[in-house]
Amino acid sequence: MKENVKATNITWHEAEITKTDRERLNGHKAVTLWFTGLSGSGKSTLAHAVENALFEMQCRTYVLDGDNIRHGLNKDLGFSPEDREENIRRIGEVAHLFTQAGVITLTAFISPYQADRDKARQIAEEGTFFEIYVKCDLDICEERDPKGLYKKARAGQIPEFTGVSAPYEEPAKPELTVDTGKQTLEECAEAVLAVLRERGVIAG
Repeated sequence: MKENVKATNITWHEAEITKTDRERLNGHKAVTLWFTGLSGSGKSTLAHAVENALFEMQCRTYVLDGDNIRHGLNKDLGFSPEDREENIRRIGEVAHLFTQAGVITLTAFISPYQADRDKARQIAEEGTFFEIYVKCDLDICEERDPKGLYKKARAGQIPEFTGVSAPYEEPAKPELTVDTGKQTLEECAEAVLAVLRERGVIAG
């Protein structure tokens, strides 16, 4: 979607309290964990499992869930390629704001296009964006089908459904790949936490 800046006569105001100040107060770094994968791959389940673990460590966290965002901020968007692009652009901006606020932000969106995920990464500060590919074979996702979406898509009731009638582009160079068809939820969550420890986001 072509960038359309309508606002004029605006000035960026620098804050006196910085992200670094908030990180020092919180006792951990602030980053965006960008979970991407097919519907039914377990993105939201994993994001919340990681959040629960981080919360027990007294980290400040928030999960931005794909369906929840479409109930409010992005309720004006559909699932065309153009709307998907705008959906991810907005989430990238929101995630960046949360990160600036000192929060470990976990986003759970299919985000099927590599270019859109790259744009979200570009919005973030260097080193604060972690792309996590929640890999899962399509047949397993369809077997799970927790929302009954694949069944509807196969019946032609949902057009442009990722994995069926719309493409999903696997991440080229994610910070982490977990396979929820082969690994347990606990193993996947621990893999995410291990990366955060290695990168110094949370205490080792």
